[in-house]
Amino acid sequence: MSLSRRAFLGALAGGAAGAIAVPMVARAQQDGGQQDTTTGASNVPMAMGNYIPVRLPPRSTVPSMTEAQRDVLEHKIHCMCGCNLDVYTCRTTDFSCPVSPRMHRDVMSLVAGGYPAQDIMNAFVHTYGQRVLMEPEKRGFNLAGYFMPFVALGGGIALVIALIRRWQRPAGDGASVQRLPVEATPDELAKIDALIRKDEP
Repeated sequence: MSLSRRAFLGALAGGAAGAIAVPMVARAQQDGGQQDTTTGASNVPMAMGNYIPVRLPPRSTVPSMTEAQRDVLEHKIHCMCGCNLDVYTCRTTDFSCPVSPRMHRDVMSLVAGGYPAQDIMNAFVHTYGQRVLMEPEKRGFNLAGYFMPFVALGGGIALVIALIRRWQRPAGDGASVQRLPVEATPDELAKIDALIRKDEP
């Protein structure tokens, strides 16, 4: 199929525009989410807007933990890009995520500044709220919510055991029948005694 000269030039111009746009988007992502000052439009994926820096002044020049301990800590911090992964898993499996590498750099900075794990967790909670934790803190209402499933499960098991024991109990056990006291007159007792003697051989 032949193309007209006008259609050929139009397709060529469209391809050139696409080739220019790709490096511009990549450069915008590397620049860390700069905004276009002429149009006000962001050149970054929307997930980048979920990132908030977590910074504290250095407390020490000695790192507070090893790299392995830092990785364990990052498993407890939820990546705020909108996924359901922790920072460590997100940054090591989703290489398109723009948020987890920045949160990772914040963790490294706080570790290098001498902050222990709990202080780093507190700093992230102060910045993002409880949603930044992979597991809610076990205190207050969160503590009640943490133990409530176990309490409900224990109560259900106790109820089932009680019902099973009740169903297994024999209904007509003669030994367990309570005998009520019977009052009789002397004449009735005499008649009963006479009947018993009559039946004796």
